[in-house]
Amino acid sequence: MKKLFTRALTGLVFVAVLVTAILIHPIAYFLLFGLITGFGMFEFYRLFGDSGPVKANRNLGILTGLFFYTITCLFASGLVSIITYLFIIPILSLIFINELYRKLENPFPNIGITLLGIIYVSVPFSLLILNGFTSFSLVGYSAKLVLGFFFLQWASDTGAYLVGISIGKHPLFPRVSPKKSWEGFIGGVIITQVIAIVISLYFTVLSTFDWIVIATIISIFGVLGDLVESLLKRSVHVKDSGTLLPGHGGILDRFDSVIFSAPIVFLYLHLKNAIILF
Repeated sequence: MKKLFTRALTGLVFVAVLVTAILIHPIAYFLLFGLITGFGMFEFYRLFGDSGPVKANRNLGILTGLFFYTITCLFASGLVSIITYLFIIPILSLIFINELYRKLENPFPNIGITLLGIIYVSVPFSLLILNGFTSFSLVGYSAKLVLGFFFLQWASDTGAYLVGISIGKHPLFPRVSPKKSWEGFIGGVIITQVIAIVISLYFTVLSTFDWIVIATIISIFGVLGDLVESLLKRSVHVKDSGTLLPGHGGILDRFDSVIFSAPIVFLYLHLKNAIILF
């Protein structure tokens, strides 16, 4: 009972902070997810530890990931030029160069895990920020667009969980996540579609069709993101990615679905805009 109360309280505080940041201003949205990106990368590198055969360059990885996150948003806003944005290339090369001086075994696995932390955490959260805008540039910020995304993500996660524990009998991917079922997945898809239609009545920044497509993306890729994070945790033999959110685990536990769904939603929205402009 106490664990359930802790989980519910953490969830309420988390949702309140997230919704408040989204509604207040795009800068608050940017700063909040900057913190989330930093903590998420810290969790990712900590999963691999410092005593195993692979030793990621944690500090350089986190700094590079935060630089990529920040410079992507500044470039999209028009505050920095393409030349400045391309400085990410020599900064990424520092991860390789620095390994020359670390004098550790397994240098390329070390480099690989360091780069993977950036790709797995920083890149998706960078694209998540850009999902809050109606064009590729940081103009036309729409809190409703962001809230709609998260409402659908929460509907998918909650719907799949509730249906799964109620009638779930056929495992979806037992090798990685024995508790997930096909019934839960299908239930999550249906519930998310219904919520998408409801959202489209109030959040008219996108059409009903767009919201339904986004709901489909979230339902499918969100589950895949959850499974991939479960695979990650199994590979390093841990139950949760961290303890930052009592009752929920860590940042990666809470955002595993978002990490996979946000980039695909970004791709859909901006390919759609490109086709319309063409």
